[in-house]
Amino acid sequence: MNILCNEQVSKRFGSHQVLDSVTFSIPEGSVFGFLGQNGAGKTTMMKLILGLLKPDKGTIRVCDETVTYGQTKTNRHIGYLPDVPEYYGYMKPKEYLKMCGEITGMSREEIIKRSQELLGLVGLEQADKKIGGFSRGMKQRLGIAQALLNEPKLLICDEPTSALDPIGRKEILDILGQIKGKTTVLFSTHILSDVERICDRIAVLHDGKLALCGTLAEMKENHKKDSIQIEFNTIEEVEKFMNSKFMMEYLDSSQKKENSIVLHGKDINTMERAAICTLESEMLLPKKLEVLEPTLESLFMEVTR
Repeated sequence: MNILCNEQVSKRFGSHQVLDSVTFSIPEGSVFGFLGQNGAGKTTMMKLILGLLKPDKGTIRVCDETVTYGQTKTNRHIGYLPDVPEYYGYMKPKEYLKMCGEITGMSREEIIKRSQELLGLVGLEQADKKIGGFSRGMKQRLGIAQALLNEPKLLICDEPTSALDPIGRKEILDILGQIKGKTTVLFSTHILSDVERICDRIAVLHDGKLALCGTLAEMKENHKKDSIQIEFNTIEEVEKFMNSKFMMEYLDSSQKKENSIVLHGKDINTMERAAICTLESEMLLPKKLEVLEPTLESLFMEVTR
């Protein structure tokens, strides 16, 4: 079952087309990485899902119910963590969660039980000071606890790690990893390493359109190039290698990087044989020879250039 389905969603502000016929779905229990450069339209997409903006065209469905602008019926299925969550600084974490639970109609017993569980999950069970004295990372963790309070089917996180230090980022990613499989997560970010660590599926938004969408493995396979990287001890060895008769057809497509060279070709087996013959004929011993797989960074750069 798909928790979220977006069909041909478009949104324009004045002359600027922010989203252009965007279609994707998120399977239940998955962590979906929504990637794009700053200003790509990720936050706009999330506001549309929450019914806070009206799409110019297209439909959005959450748990098989159509999202309607200005109505919050579908938001009972959603927990939301904005990029900069706001709090009443004079409150303590338990007081804040109690207020949020009461607003959504939870019983006193439910609020106590869920607050204890979630503050334990986010590592704030011992935090008894006012939220105004929290660090940015602590506020983000409390935001996740608040977003999960009502046991939502879909958790939307808008750039949850963008302003955190490495320790804070790790804490947030660890929490999202713990709820993986229990709650479906839409995770917006421009930090590629975070996506590779926890996401099952990925979409890349560029110029208002989806440039890539699928699992990381699928995208790597679909954009695979036959490439070999060979690292030498000196630049002279690189020059000697490339001047060999076996390497002449690869000169135009090769890339030099300090003491290494990357070869691109249509047939990896033929290219490997040519490289090994060259090493043998020129009596060269490389430090490293490896077949390169596409990385998320290389895919992202390829589609957003």
